[in-house]
Amino acid sequence: MPPRSRATKFAGVEWIGVIRHGESNGNVAREVAESAGDDVIDIAERDADVRLSPAGEQQGRALGRWFASMPHEQWPDLVVASPYRRTLDTAALALRGHPRMLVDERLRDRELGVLDLLTTHGVANRYPDELVRKRRLGKFYYRPPGGESWADVLLRLRSLLRDLDGQRVLLFAHEITPFLLRYLLEGLPERDMLAYAHHSTVPNGSLTSWRREDGAWLLEREFESDHLIEHGAEPTETADATTRSA
Repeated sequence: MPPRSRATKFAGVEWIGVIRHGESNGNVAREVAESAGDDVIDIAERDADVRLSPAGEQQGRALGRWFASMPHEQWPDLVVASPYRRTLDTAALALRGHPRMLVDERLRDRELGVLDLLTTHGVANRYPDELVRKRRLGKFYYRPPGGESWADVLLRLRSLLRDLDGQRVLLFAHEITPFLLRYLLEGLPERDMLAYAHHSTVPNGSLTSWRREDGAWLLEREFESDHLIEHGAEPTETADATTRSA
C-alpha cells in the first residue's frame, strides 16, 4: 500500500498546539442525559451557540493567567479558533488582545446531522439501522445522515494546516481535534488512532502540542492540564457527543 499523505510541509510552522475549549453547558447536559439513560440531551441552543459552564469560564480565566505569566516570546505567533461560542470564549479569556487571532470555520466541531442532541441510548433506540451502518463502515468513515464522518473533519483540518503561516501556531478547538492531529502529524494508523481516542478523554482547557524536528512532528505535550490547577481552576473531563455518541 502506498504511504498515506501527511501535512508535514506547511511552510515555516515549527510548533503546533491545540487547546480544547473549557467545559461547556453542553458537556454538562450530555453527562446528565447519559447518566439518566435519556435519549435526548437537553440543550436549547444550536451547537454553535452553546456557552461555557461556570467551570469552563474558570478554566478560560486560568488559561489567561497562565499565558500572562509567560514571556511574550513564548506566546504563539498565530492563534486560530473554531467559530463556536465555547471555543471563542475560551480563546478570548486565554489570549485577549493577541495581535493575530483568527476565526476559521474549518476548526468547528464535527456535525452529527440527524443524530444531533442524541445520547448513545437515543441513537440506539431511534436509529438502530445507523448503528449497523456504523459497525459496517467503521467509526472513521461513518457519516450520519446530514452529518460528517471523522474523515470529513480531517479533510478540513488538513486544508487549514496548509494555510498556516506562523512559526508557533495555537488552535482553540474541540475534543476530536487532538486525535485527528495525531493521525495527521504523526501518521498514526486509523485503527490505532481510534483505539487511542476510545480510551482517552481530552480534559477541558488542556494543551496538546507537537514540535517539528528534522522534518518530523514529535508529540511534545499530551492533554496537559497542570496549568489549570496552578492558576486556580480544576480540570474537567466531560466528553463531546461528537466523539462518543455518534
